[in-house]
Amino acid sequence: MQRLVAGAACAATLAMALAGHAQAGNLTIESWRVDDLQLWQDVLIPAFQKKNPGITVKFSPTAPTEYDSSLAARLAGGTAGDLVACRPFDVSLSLYNKGHLEKLDGKPGMEFFAPAAKTAWQTDDGKDTFCMPIASVIHGFFYNTKIFKELNLEPPKTEAEFFKLLDTVKASGKYTPLVMGTSEQWESHQVLFTGIGPNYWKGEEGRKALISGKAKFTDPQFVAAWEYEAKLAQYLPKGASAQTYSDSQNMFALGKGAVYPAGSWDIAYFNGKLDMGAFPPPVPKAGDACYISDHNDIGMGVNKKSKNKEDAYKFLAWLGSQEFADLYTNKVTGFFSLSNHLISVKDPIAKQMIGWRKGCASTIRVNSQILNRGTPSMENEMWNVNAQVLNGKLTPKDAAAKIQAGFAKWYKPQQ
Repeated sequence: MQRLVAGAACAATLAMALAGHAQAGNLTIESWRVDDLQLWQDVLIPAFQKKNPGITVKFSPTAPTEYDSSLAARLAGGTAGDLVACRPFDVSLSLYNKGHLEKLDGKPGMEFFAPAAKTAWQTDDGKDTFCMPIASVIHGFFYNTKIFKELNLEPPKTEAEFFKLLDTVKASGKYTPLVMGTSEQWESHQVLFTGIGPNYWKGEEGRKALISGKAKFTDPQFVAAWEYEAKLAQYLPKGASAQTYSDSQNMFALGKGAVYPAGSWDIAYFNGKLDMGAFPPPVPKAGDACYISDHNDIGMGVNKKSKNKEDAYKFLAWLGSQEFADLYTNKVTGFFSLSNHLISVKDPIAKQMIGWRKGCASTIRVNSQILNRGTPSMENEMWNVNAQVLNGKLTPKDAAAKIQAGFAKWYKPQQ
């Protein structure tokens, strides 16, 4: 009987050990990037496993609209994956403040990211970093090279050149000068306004001045950005207020418009559909410094309740490597590694856009850090205000006043 009990105890111990060992070789990644499932399964995970045999990695995405709430519920319930794809700024900061994410400062791989790359995944004081930066998206303009050749046009460097170009297209009567709609509103803000605005408020300088309370949205440098946006309205398609994002994509892809206000994520959609080029937001006047919206988009954190942190940190270290930076930038076209590794970008449009970093200072969307935390929501108000400016329903000064009034209601440095 004693031998049977001892044998059963040994078997139980062995089973537990084997279970622990199996668990130690398994990792699950949470993400909202449903479209990337095949890439992770066929390219990224095999590349990691080649360097780290014995570690099984499962990429388990959730629909983007459901990701934030379902991830928060799984983290709270202790059922979330070992690695967590991180949204930029407040959503991930909230997860860290609730104790769901590990602090990553000093972890292998983190040394390859400059302070600006980490901003989206740090505490407000910059002391704790809780997600490793992966990639950013860049904003600018795409143009139809066939139309430009036909009308003898060149990519503009200044706003005067840009308006002259748009006037030429409009005068031809054959094409829409600027392909964008305002039905869904978000493009008006996230693509156009935060793309053209940094040249006026000097990128990070202006954004940080709003946070500190040293600048207001009613100051000339911010109003000027809305004035520029209002001027662009006359070049939009007929019926722009009813035109959706997919309508705009189709219109440009079919060669019906000359210029398309773009996020770099659009590259993959247009590849193979038309010949195009890209240019950064033109500067107000010749000789002005240029700024681009180079917006931190996705990072990766470690679940504090992960039972396999040792392998999670191995995976994180690989995410910081040259190999991953090359693979991700070239396989997820239009998403650019935030690491300081030198990357050979193969897609010609992506190469153009990442090349803008050499001549222009990078900044992030103006209200993405701290400024979205109150009521009314600045993000929602920005969507509406910028769409209304483009629709001719709101003047630039009134747009600035509305945003500033909502901001000052809850943000003490602005009171």
